[in-house]
Amino acid sequence: MRRKLATAAGALLAMAATLFAAPAPAHAAETASGFHVSEGRLLDAGGNDFVLRGVNHAHTWYPTRTTQALKDIKALGANSVRVVLSTGDQWTRNDAADVADIVAQCKANRLVCVLEAHDTTGYGEAGAAVPLSRAVDYWIDVQAALKGQEKYVILNIGNEPYGNSGYSAWTSGTTDAIKRLRAAGFDHTLMVDAPNWGQDWSFTMRDNAAGVFAADPDRNTVFSIHMYGVFDTATEVRDYLNRFVTNKLPIVVGEFGDAHSDGNPDEDAIMATAEQLDVGYMGWSWSGNGGGVEYLDMAVGFNASQLSPWGQRIFNGADGIKQTAREAGVFTGGPAAGGCQVTYRLSDWGSSFNADVTIRNTGTAAVKGWQLDFAFPGDQRVNSAWNAKVVQQGAQVRATHEPWTETVPAGGSVSFGLNGSSNGANGIPAAFTLNGAPCGKA
Repeated sequence: MRRKLATAAGALLAMAATLFAAPAPAHAAETASGFHVSEGRLLDAGGNDFVLRGVNHAHTWYPTRTTQALKDIKALGANSVRVVLSTGDQWTRNDAADVADIVAQCKANRLVCVLEAHDTTGYGEAGAAVPLSRAVDYWIDVQAALKGQEKYVILNIGNEPYGNSGYSAWTSGTTDAIKRLRAAGFDHTLMVDAPNWGQDWSFTMRDNAAGVFAADPDRNTVFSIHMYGVFDTATEVRDYLNRFVTNKLPIVVGEFGDAHSDGNPDEDAIMATAEQLDVGYMGWSWSGNGGGVEYLDMAVGFNASQLSPWGQRIFNGADGIKQTAREAGVFTGGPAAGGCQVTYRLSDWGSSFNADVTIRNTGTAAVKGWQLDFAFPGDQRVNSAWNAKVVQQGAQVRATHEPWTETVPAGGSVSFGLNGSSNGANGIPAAFTLNGAPCGKA
């Protein structure tokens, strides 16, 4: 039915109001060497919560663009990238050497690498598509490039593996694929796409996700919904994502856009709800779309200095990547070993104020790369900052390092400052977190 760069969904059925077929199984998280799932949350190798905030890149069709694309995607604030690969069944095969190179480039750019096999797209309806079993064959064949990369790589088994026909086989097909990969020795977090060209209008994934998760011997599977025309209202977006979160089943929006040929997705609701629920999202796509959906290009002609309206929206808009992305702990060094303390010295002039903030690393290892999060106690607004990049959404404030303040040495500290204004009394924030871990107040 479609190559994704010329995507066009068929007529879609109305969404039914049904509940999950079964609750998520209780499972105690075990010690993991890489990404893993616990209580419905995706955690990094250090046990820290990680929320995907990234975009898709069509490597298999534009391999010469990948090196610069990854640099540009990172520079715009993303913490992850979903990379399109081919098993060789529909497009030129990406062999083990190519996969290893992509992983190395993702790591060099401090991006979590979500790798997906695209040849399964629309199986059962698209004539050239192959079943998930062929994707499993491919992953086993390139396994040498992935072994030992569990801290950096999430394996998205097959893109949109069923179309609008034969989708009832999704549950058994997905379960079999997970079991084969585990039997072959894959310890990675696995990501599985929904049927119905990824949009699950039949609720097949939603209603069977608990059983599929339980069938994974490692309990380390994340579910991926693609949100296009089916998700054209905030109610549909919120209902779908909330059902997974409520049932402690890990969910990510693996693809979405701001427009589409099958209807107008509500990207504002998708991004706002994902931020509210701490659910990951990955927009489609960096550049190279054709067949009438060129509007899905974020960078016009792969040029990062020419962002399209969609590119501006997802990177720089409300609940966008720049505001909400947090780099993975494997790259930041995680929270300071042994803890941290924050000193917040306030100079208050009524309608305006300065704050001098010092982060002290009380641990035994240096922290390279940091993000400090806190909430203002009133209606304070940041006007400017120095020695850190500071963004604000509502009362929430996030400060990230500048190149010259990137490292907090063991037993040492870094400082930054900000100037702000308010209509009432100013106060000191109640709590601080550094790279996701609580800090004491000095």
